[in-house]
Amino acid sequence: MKIFFDFLPVILFFGTFKYAEGRADLAAQFASQHLGFLVSGGVVGPDEAPVLLATLVVILATLVQVAVQLVRGKKVDMMLWVTFGLVVVLGGATIWFHNATFIKWKPSVPYWVMALAFWISQALFGKNLLQTLIGEQLDLPSQVWRRLNLAWVTFFALMGVLNLYVAYSFSTSAWASFKAFGATGLMLVFMIAQGFYLSRHLKPVAEPVDTPPGRLGPASRPAPEK
Repeated sequence: MKIFFDFLPVILFFGTFKYAEGRADLAAQFASQHLGFLVSGGVVGPDEAPVLLATLVVILATLVQVAVQLVRGKKVDMMLWVTFGLVVVLGGATIWFHNATFIKWKPSVPYWVMALAFWISQALFGKNLLQTLIGEQLDLPSQVWRRLNLAWVTFFALMGVLNLYVAYSFSTSAWASFKAFGATGLMLVFMIAQGFYLSRHLKPVAEPVDTPPGRLGPASRPAPEK
């Protein structure tokens, strides 16, 4: 359920974009009539309507995520605040200026923020951020933790570059599909590969020795009667 909640804005963005893309004229008419005050000039064209409507939906969905956490009395993660800020600023610019370029930069910025956080914590402060986050669940050598930290830095940095490559090399429709499925798929592949790597270094858990029925170990035999 939490995974669905975390990916809800991405799902809604893709769904809204594809729905509006298939009805571009109606989407443009709806956006101009009801959302014209949010757009420079007050008129939305058929080519830009899908991404503008999808951007507005993702802003509202992210706002709902923050509101739900606050209402439930739970701490809002720093990355959610960062995401919300980026969505409002870059998404707002996309809507006002009729330009999808702003919202296309949004996925890259959190990727690079995470890459810098993992790298700076290790390089400047000698603190492995990944080990800090999940070190209580995994018992690994320090060298393995350093390799994992470097892997996350590299992955996030490359994902930020890849997002922009797709954004500038392909259509907005192709970028929306990559954002919803391509990036998620690559993250899944990375996590699976990391799991295989970790399996080589995890220490095996000692299994308790079963005592056959009717036989007692030395420590559990009754003391002889005096």
